[in-house]
Amino acid sequence: MSSEIQVKLVKSLIGSKTYQRNCIKGLGLSKLGQVVLVKDTPENRGMINKTNHLLEVKE
Repeated sequence: MSSEIQVKLVKSLIGSKTYQRNCIKGLGLSKLGQVVLVKDTPENRGMINKTNHLLEVKE
């Protein structure tokens, strides 16, 4: 199991709920198409699961 996860924002936040926007911001994403590496923790996994329809995830 890798210690980092690559997350890419592939869909716009327009029309999304406030908690989804907060999760995306918490992951460090702000622009469409942006890619970040986040640590593989239960907290980050939870944020990814809440917004998985907006993200593309590579382990």
